[in-house]
Amino acid sequence: MTIAADYPLLNLFWTMLLLFFWVLWFFLLFKVIGDIIRDDSLSGWGKAGWLIFTILLPFLGVFVYVIARGRSMGERDVAQAKKAEAAFKDYVREAAGTDGAAAGPSKTDELAKLAQLKESGALTEAEFAKAKEKFLA
Repeated sequence: MTIAADYPLLNLFWTMLLLFFWVLWFFLLFKVIGDIIRDDSLSGWGKAGWLIFTILLPFLGVFVYVIARGRSMGERDVAQAKKAEAAFKDYVREAAGTDGAAAGPSKTDELAKLAQLKESGALTEAEFAKAKEKFLA
């Protein structure tokens, strides 16, 4: 039976380092496979070739892919982030109703129109007060 005293501190650090690199490796592998799949500039045969290369020879395939296409991989990530940010901003504008056409007239515009109708004589004082109360409620 192994107890904690039989496992030296340096071995613990070594195990943690190996675990960290193992997780890092899988993150990099999935990142490269995801980039291969979503890359629009690669043809179907190109995608299949890179996927076979990274699956059959994973270490060599991933490192060659990062060396050969690393810069464009970063550019695609930046473009994707910008696209997602623009979509989020559009959604927020739409949900908040700050778009000029979607928001409609503001309360001040409506009150100004009511005041104009009252001044022109189209509304009496009582009608104006009633419409103003109804609008502000």
